[in-house]
Amino acid sequence: MTSGVRADRPTTAAVEGRFARFRGRRVARVVTWAARVAGLLTVLSLLTPLLRRRLQPATWFGLPPEATLVGAVVVATLGVGLMMLATGLRRRKRRAWQLAVVACVLLVVSHIVGRHALVPTIVVAVLLAGLLLTRREFTALPDPVGRLAALRVVVQMLLGGFVTVFLLLLVRPSLLAGGPSVEDKLAQAGLSLVGVSGPVEFRAGWFDDLTAVLGLSFGVAALVLGGYFLLRSSEPRPALTAEEGDRIRELLTRHGKADSLGYFALRRDKSVVFSSSGKAAVAYRVVAGVALASGDPLGDLEAWPGAITEFLAVCRRYGWVPAVLGCSESGARVWLREGGLDALELGDEAVVDVATFSLQGRSMRTVRQAVSRIQRAGYATTVRRVRDVPSEELAQLRELVSRWRGGPAERGFSMALSRVADGESDPAGVLVVATAEDEVRGLLQFVPWGDDGLSLDLMIRDPAVPDNGLNELLIADLLGACRGLGVDRVSLNFAVFRSALERGEKIGAGPVARLWARLLRTASRWWQIDSLYRFNTRFGPAWVPRFLVFDAVRDLPRIAVAAFEAEGYGGRPPALLRFLRRT
Repeated sequence: MTSGVRADRPTTAAVEGRFARFRGRRVARVVTWAARVAGLLTVLSLLTPLLRRRLQPATWFGLPPEATLVGAVVVATLGVGLMMLATGLRRRKRRAWQLAVVACVLLVVSHIVGRHALVPTIVVAVLLAGLLLTRREFTALPDPVGRLAALRVVVQMLLGGFVTVFLLLLVRPSLLAGGPSVEDKLAQAGLSLVGVSGPVEFRAGWFDDLTAVLGLSFGVAALVLGGYFLLRSSEPRPALTAEEGDRIRELLTRHGKADSLGYFALRRDKSVVFSSSGKAAVAYRVVAGVALASGDPLGDLEAWPGAITEFLAVCRRYGWVPAVLGCSESGARVWLREGGLDALELGDEAVVDVATFSLQGRSMRTVRQAVSRIQRAGYATTVRRVRDVPSEELAQLRELVSRWRGGPAERGFSMALSRVADGESDPAGVLVVATAEDEVRGLLQFVPWGDDGLSLDLMIRDPAVPDNGLNELLIADLLGACRGLGVDRVSLNFAVFRSALERGEKIGAGPVARLWARLLRTASRWWQIDSLYRFNTRFGPAWVPRFLVFDAVRDLPRIAVAAFEAEGYGGRPPALLRFLRRT
């Protein structure tokens, strides 16, 4: 599925590492499907008349008749649980392996004792043998707080269901037959959690159904949520330490020219892993079980394979899905070669050559008119390094940006620094400030790209100012001041799927290309896809392709959710995030 990127010939170490990863993925894939099939056959053995042989513990062991139904519920729960564990097994999680072994042992015993169909028994037994033989492949560490969170959620859900059903039975005695005792009501509430009828008899069938559905719903929710928290990948709170920040700055000083996104590795909500030599690093953030890196690896190109190997090892250790947002073509080649990953063209970065930029000429007419119009309205700009701006003014700019945003919400991850006008952390950054009538109306912030380039970090203006060319003025004046700043190149916005939009507009474009471009323009109503592309085009940039690197196609939906959440465009609902953090 690679788009526009060819992997170079891998090194011997890369081949060995790729073979080990391929073997592990192959084993995990086989075990995953075996778990799904075994779980499905187990459930079908209870539901399908052709495969069903009912559990008969009441007849064989002299147990109460209710034991037959309880046994069926337990077996069905184990079958469903085995199918749920398949996702954890695919990520090679140790805890999922342990639970799957326990489930298989219990199922084998129940199939034999319960005289179930032969096929499910054989499949579960084979799965158990396979799990034991491949135990060394399941090494991913669980979330360190997952066990306590799972226990807490299970207890809360079961207790909530038990209390709810018991209170219903307590407050509506007229709907019950025979005047059941409190003990009977307690037993009924407890058994309802596993879908079993208790000793209470009902006069109204709808009330019987209501209590049964409520109890079973809480029981299923306890099983599902408990399993999720028990098996979820850890999502550590990212925090870049001062020592790690210093090491990244050292790498950027030596090799910062290589990637315009390199400086964004200094975001404080990222983690970082270094190569064994310390000459390269990969910065990332874990979102929804996805270890999301951005841009190319930092540091010496020859040391990139070591950093990539360490990053992928961390992903395997914790069961994270590896992904890279916005790496360059050369970076994608190394990821493909050393990591055995795949790549998909994501869009293009607009890079302006300062030496050739000019407002003169017909192609710049739109920008020139916008700049002239807003200058006549009384707007002026100042272009300064952050270190040259007084600290009081920096504080005022930070306050203004916070007010314009309307809160702490921020968009951007791969091309955003997450802080504004920080003279202590980013003295080499550049601020372009637009004023009118001695009031700040707009702001651009650029971060260093090596020692001769800048990369756009923030573009924001006063919401009260209409979009009448202010951004064009800010960028044009920045480009005009670049020579005095010693800057030769400037990276502007990133245009997602730019080539698709361009192909869809060409004469003779096929129906698929036109449809894809039309869909992207429709999506631009909510996300700035077409508008950013057209805005960047005004400045005559060179388009530099950027890629998404991923492990498997099936991971793309999960990566998309993680990327949207990291970039501030959606992802998991805020209420769900608060619930997950609270647990």
